[in-house]
Amino acid sequence: MENVIIIGSGPAGLTAALYAARANLNPLLITGNELGGQIATTTDVENFPGFPEGLTGPELYDLMSRQAERFGTRTEVDYVTEVHLQERPFRLKTQNGSEYETKSLIIATGASPRKLDVPGEKEFLGRGVSYCATCDGFFFRGKDLVVVGGGDSALQEGMFLTKFATKVKVIHRRDSLRAGAVLQERARKNDKMGFIWNKVVTLIEGNGKVESVRLRDTVTGEESAISVNGVFVYIGHVPNTHLFVGQLEMDHEGYLVVNERLHTKIPGVFAAGEVHDKVFRQAVVSAGYGCMAAMEAEKYLANLEN
Repeated sequence: MENVIIIGSGPAGLTAALYAARANLNPLLITGNELGGQIATTTDVENFPGFPEGLTGPELYDLMSRQAERFGTRTEVDYVTEVHLQERPFRLKTQNGSEYETKSLIIATGASPRKLDVPGEKEFLGRGVSYCATCDGFFFRGKDLVVVGGGDSALQEGMFLTKFATKVKVIHRRDSLRAGAVLQERARKNDKMGFIWNKVVTLIEGNGKVESVRLRDTVTGEESAISVNGVFVYIGHVPNTHLFVGQLEMDHEGYLVVNERLHTKIPGVFAAGEVHDKVFRQAVVSAGYGCMAAMEAEKYLANLEN
């Protein structure tokens, strides 16, 4: 019988593990199939407090993991395939065939950026392909960039990139944007922004780093290519919540619904990070949520004993 199981090994999960371990809860962390979560796929992390020289995503994961384990976190490199939250204790099954029972659960499974699924996207991740302007924009000072998408995030992040880039072009599959009218007006007035209408990216090319993208016209089918130094993709995020369908409350996009103290509707089940946060999507914010969830789990377990 576990006191607390944490699902997910990104900043939210690792911080929750650290705080739970320091509270003598002897937490078990199940990593999931992406060690370190999204941050571990980031080449350079320069906006996480405490590291003035910056570090890589995998280095940050390693340091956070070691810190959590130093205080007693037990880590299983495994993937949860089944959860049962309607009865107590909560029960979990994993890909490796393990079964667990726990008094409390912290869900830190995160969200994954929706991919273009085109050749070159995976190969150039961290070498010109990015899903986070706040994380990577600084590295593209004086470069020509494209942003793929037509919603609020695409325009907001595109305008952020104009602080660094020479030119930012927004590629959209239609001839009109989904973003709000005020945001569209601001983007159109930005001298560094341009728009490429009725196009989809079909191929990302380069030699060691991104150098160009191939496009297909969604109306005529005509193929073309443009030279770029970076591709920022904003076609939405997918919360990793499929395990909890029918058991936990979710919003219309599939994000877990929690109260201001990260409690789900089921007492003893908490959520932390991008599995519920679709606004900030920053490692430091997720870490803060992990801290909160662990502190709330500690209080919940203490009340069980009284």
